[in-house]
Amino acid sequence: MRGEPSCPKCGGRVRAPGLFSDSWQCDVHGTVHPLQPVIPPSVEALGVVVNRAQVPVWMPWPLPIGWLFTGVACAGDDRTGGRATAVACSGPGPLGGMGEMLIVAEELGVGLGARYAGIEGPDPGPYLNVEKPPQAKVLAAGRPTPMWHVTGTPEDRAVFAGEARGLWMWTIVWPEQTGLLMYDELILTDLRDAGAEFDLLPIGALSPRILA
Repeated sequence: MRGEPSCPKCGGRVRAPGLFSDSWQCDVHGTVHPLQPVIPPSVEALGVVVNRAQVPVWMPWPLPIGWLFTGVACAGDDRTGGRATAVACSGPGPLGGMGEMLIVAEELGVGLGARYAGIEGPDPGPYLNVEKPPQAKVLAAGRPTPMWHVTGTPEDRAVFAGEARGLWMWTIVWPEQTGLLMYDELILTDLRDAGAEFDLLPIGALSPRILA
């Protein structure tokens, strides 16, 4: 399952720092924070990302009833630390069937959230109408956080974005109807602040969404 780092914006191959550059390079996007290979979900895998992360690692907590943790990803290397994180969860959709959710935290310009959202990146700003009231609100680390609907995304998903702890936060849900979860004031915890309760985290199979 172990692979090579890739571009967080397009999934393409990247070149490691060397004689001519001190940063990771994508032929299309230039300097990037490399997306590390995704491994099967486990408490240990989550711990590796949490310990490396320089940005929040957002997890719905408590998880909605019947939902499972199904993957985690991180962009960045050992030198820079994690500059973007993505956590995947799956469970019963509010209107039946299975739902999936990805929550991304990232620094400006990384582009991982836009890739999962299915839009041109790297950031959601051009796709948000912040002149209007937010369409949803989450409680992120105890703070009410407004989230706006992201326009221009593929029809199979709903995407919301906002700002938490001075960084971009995206929630991407499949299918689109699963976005109803966003109207129940979802509670998010930054796993960097979490304790031993996550040793009992319910874990499912790796989500194909986080590999996309």
